Amino acid sequence: MNKKSIARNSLAQIIMILTSVMIIFPLYFMTINSFKTREQYLVDPVGLPNPFTLQNYVDAFAGKDFLLWFANSLILSLGAVALTMIVGLFAGYAFAKMKFRGRDALFSLIIPLMSVPPVAMLIPLFRTVVKLGMVNTLGSVIFIYCGLCLPMTVYMIRNFLLSVPDAILEAARIDGCSRFRSLFSIVLPLSVPAIITSGLVNLVWAWNELMVALVFLQKENLRTLIVGTTIFKSRYGLNVPVIMAGLVVVTLPMIIVYIFGQKKLVQGLMSGAVKE
Repeated sequence: MNKKSIARNSLAQIIMILTSVMIIFPLYFMTINSFKTREQYLVDPVGLPNPFTLQNYVDAFAGKDFLLWFANSLILSLGAVALTMIVGLFAGYAFAKMKFRGRDALFSLIIPLMSVPPVAMLIPLFRTVVKLGMVNTLGSVIFIYCGLCLPMTVYMIRNFLLSVPDAILEAARIDGCSRFRSLFSIVLPLSVPAIITSGLVNLVWAWNELMVALVFLQKENLRTLIVGTTIFKSRYGLNVPVIMAGLVVVTLPMIIVYIFGQKKLVQGLMSGAVKE
């Protein structure tokens, strides 16, 4: 290995180490300070807590609001992801394996929607929801989340299904399988990596979404965990350890989901990337 290669590899390793530190340090700062008293935080905000205390978590869960916000976020996230994956699987299958007039034109119209920021659609969405009388309902936000997540989901599932040989579906059709039977018995099991990947991405987005939940869920008992945390921070503005405890509770579920789903996530991202 020559000197240029060594220097290039060393530079790449330094960049990766610095990037890892930049990503991990906020999590470290948030976690350790959630176990400190306010006095410990003021004296040493980056050192380990001595002694550890769970009082911040007790204060965070002192009222019923935090648990209610958590439940609302869970209902919205899981409901939106489930609806998105059902619709996305049918749409992705249709775009990949069914021939109908205007298929390519319709798909080319769906793709640009992935780049439209949700805030640009906030006013027309709000006017529509008001006319339907669905403001301050979890169902309206679930449908909005589904609509915002669908373009990416359809794109990912459709591209994955293009790598599934048509001969498999044709053989099933010859054996008497209907399209629905082929979809659930053949396509669905083969699509698990793509479904899990897009599902994880949608779940993380829906869990952390703020703008739509803030505008469409105006009642206090309908707030999500992210919206409630903003109020939580203003309430404990001078007690940083309690805020850190609340942020740990907000972040921990998605970290757990990623840890257990990272293998399927990588597999899904790679699936369909190369056609044989």
